[in-house]
Amino acid sequence: MKEITGTVFSLARDNPPVQGCTVSKEIYQGYENYITHFSLAEKTDISAELYEYHKVIVMLKGYMTVTAGDNKIPLKKGECIITPVNIPVGMTAGNEAIYTEIGLRRNSNMNKALKAGEVFNLGGLVPYQDGKIVNMDIASNEKMKFVVMSFDKGTGLAEHAAPGEALIFALDGEGIIGYEGKEHILKAGENFKFAKNGKHYVKANSKFKMALLLTLE
Repeated sequence: MKEITGTVFSLARDNPPVQGCTVSKEIYQGYENYITHFSLAEKTDISAELYEYHKVIVMLKGYMTVTAGDNKIPLKKGECIITPVNIPVGMTAGNEAIYTEIGLRRNSNMNKALKAGEVFNLGGLVPYQDGKIVNMDIASNEKMKFVVMSFDKGTGLAEHAAPGEALIFALDGEGIIGYEGKEHILKAGENFKFAKNGKHYVKANSKFKMALLLTLE
């Protein structure tokens, strides 16, 4: 995964639009999956195209219109959509649009609570519960998993190592990420990356929500 490891950063800040242009940055390409960041300048667009697999669009900044067949679907910061298959899908930026696209090409499981073509708020998928951590798988296959988590104040994950690289999207509140012996404060709108087998833990000194994108190829 072509992102900096072991420090807090911002995908929205690090991928600014270029006037009059659309910009894409592929950060991961596996046999079955891919991850690409897109930056669309004001009123630019990506032409509608047909795909035989679902894509998860995570909106990081600005707003755009997603065209899916005859439907025009507005999408703004903090919102997501799972694109339908075998229907032309395109994007048109408003003032600007910065988003992450996750392509799940083969044998992927989508959460039955979510429907392709419908907008949802990523942080709103899981509630806070007293003294608990709540997890929800959004999409997964053998080589990738995308999950959203809520941590009540005082909860956390003990130190462990993941079998693949992982990208965190902080969605709400503030959490502490321990990574290879150093602690990092992660706030809503910020990102963090773990290397494969990197030792890490999560502590929630206040309520905290995050999404975790794990690659296993």
